[in-house]
Amino acid sequence: MSVEIDRAQLIRAAFAAREYAYAPYSGFKVGAALLAENGTVYTGCNIESASFSPTNCAERTALFKAVSEGVRKFAAVAVVGAKAQGADDALVTSPCGVCRQMLYEFGGDDLIVIMAKSETDYREMTLGELLPLGFGPEKVL
Repeated sequence: MSVEIDRAQLIRAAFAAREYAYAPYSGFKVGAALLAENGTVYTGCNIESASFSPTNCAERTALFKAVSEGVRKFAAVAVVGAKAQGADDALVTSPCGVCRQMLYEFGGDDLIVIMAKSETDYREMTLGELLPLGFGPEKVL
């Protein structure tokens, strides 16, 4: 099944999710919107902890929400980030290595990754380009 990707809508959803980010330690707030192949959009924000290791990224928050509801196939993800609330989105924020691998598990090489500064200013790559040697259940020995 192929789903139509409305990039502007997905980016808007990521910006809306970023508003809920809990980032008192880094001050770097991230939002993500993950488009399932069934057309549903799952959003997430980063959630930090004073002990740092249990911190969760926006992309994994969205992914875990979807998987916990039985959804396991995805078409695209939009990611946005900024150091301060209301700051210009001068950065293109890409998924970290852990998020790339988790997204690969459920999206594979063809997952579209949209890293946005705005609805019209973004960089788009496939997950295979971001994680060329990723592996999922079909590649585990």
